[in-house]
Amino acid sequence: MHAWQLEAIGTAWQIDTREPLAAGETAAVLDRIEQFDRVWSRFRDDSIVAAMAREPGAWELPDEATELLGFYAELHEATGGAVNPLIGRTLSDLGYDADYSLVPAAEPAAVPSWESVSWRSPVLTTAEPVLLDVGAGGKGLLVDLVAGLIPQSQGATIDASGDIRHGGSAPIRVALEHPHDPARAIGVVELAPGHALCASATNRRTWGDGLHHVIDARTGRPTTDVVATWVVAPQSCMRADGLATAHFFAGPDVLMGRFQHEFVRMHADGRVQWSPDFPGEVFV
Repeated sequence: MHAWQLEAIGTAWQIDTREPLAAGETAAVLDRIEQFDRVWSRFRDDSIVAAMAREPGAWELPDEATELLGFYAELHEATGGAVNPLIGRTLSDLGYDADYSLVPAAEPAAVPSWESVSWRSPVLTTAEPVLLDVGAGGKGLLVDLVAGLIPQSQGATIDASGDIRHGGSAPIRVALEHPHDPARAIGVVELAPGHALCASATNRRTWGDGLHHVIDARTGRPTTDVVATWVVAPQSCMRADGLATAHFFAGPDVLMGRFQHEFVRMHADGRVQWSPDFPGEVFV
């Protein structure tokens, strides 16, 4: 296997293929990543998301928005409003801003309701400036988009710092890192070909007492009950990514009844839950 390591959307990626990708294929991947970032990044001034944060309007979004924002609408409903891509301004005010100031404002902005914008694909209409943050599905979607550019014969496996889409011919074993001790694992998953695994943990982006990136849009504050989640889903890294966030807020019975996936989640008190058919082992 050949490993291509790169930086993309602010994090480390590795793309494993049977043979090195051709120059045209690597160029296509890098171009697609740049296109995606130029639309969805809230950390660069020239993105569409940054423009939306400066003024209201009717914003025409690219084709992938139909899938991404449609899925957000599903997650918003399933979590009673806890998952909402309009959390960007609140995250920024809490210190996770474009400058990575890590200094919270005295009164962080409230999260606008999803109903305050109008989404009619491909146009998102806003009545006031809003700052999108698509971290609960966007990176997974980009993994899916990149996978679609690589010939299937390559059996590509993409690891975008915890968002993994496996395209090989045999299962791979992936450890479930303990959120409080990276030298330990709370379990292991056997990730089958054609499946995606996404992990989310409150310790991954934390910058102060009780401050981290998993925001409950209903309260505008970081969640406290669940500290780590893992989701396995067929075919779609985006769905695994979004559901990993949803499991911080909604009961497993609700999410398992709506979406095809398997999960593990760990609570702040150390309790661990997992789905009956989770493809692996949990150490408890």
